[in-house]
Amino acid sequence: MAPKKGVKASVAASKKKPEKITNPLFEKRPKQFGIGGALPPKRDLTRFVKWPKTVQIQRKKRILKQRLKVPPALNQFTKTLDKNLATSLFKILLKYRPEDKAEKKERLLKRAQAEADGKPVEAKKPIVVKYGLNHVTYLIEQNKAQLVVIAHDVDPIELVVWLPALCRKMEIPYCIVKGKARLGTVVFCLISLILTLLSFLDNTHIHSIFYSVSVSTGCPQENCICFVLDNC
Repeated sequence: MAPKKGVKASVAASKKKPEKITNPLFEKRPKQFGIGGALPPKRDLTRFVKWPKTVQIQRKKRILKQRLKVPPALNQFTKTLDKNLATSLFKILLKYRPEDKAEKKERLLKRAQAEADGKPVEAKKPIVVKYGLNHVTYLIEQNKAQLVVIAHDVDPIELVVWLPALCRKMEIPYCIVKGKARLGTVVFCLISLILTLLSFLDNTHIHSIFYSVSVSTGCPQENCICFVLDNC
């Protein structure tokens, strides 16, 4: 049997696609990204960036702390005060900031003026925050400190790793906060590893803060609270 002629060809001829009308003024010129060609599009090169050495060390330290068993003396520096308690503590610390250069100059001028006029000079020391590792250690050993605030990100950690044990031995409440830069703002320094207070004037807020600190650090609560209130 002979095949049918011209049926499929006629159908295909009837379904011709219409020609796409293009504007001759705008020619299609695809970009060539070869040598000497167009610049490639911007890509996310985060994986290929060579990070600064300090960032590399920080990340390696964090991974090592996750992988290795950390002794309790070091692990306690990860248990910092919660945000609300730390905020209220820093509000109180800012009330007892040491004087800056302008305030010291003004105080000395007033003192010199009083001495020149023959008036009695006030010799009472102001209540301010004490800082400096050696100075604070001496105050703890003399049992003069009432609250010790330690930064959590001290490097090397060996500088302050023994301080919590000393505070427990002397039954002085201590707390660990974030971080050394924030402590430095209290005493007009870039960083501060440790702060301490010797006396207080406002007992209402101090009572609650000392109770929370003593509970979190495991210090004897009765000793901490009575010690603060009796020596204000």
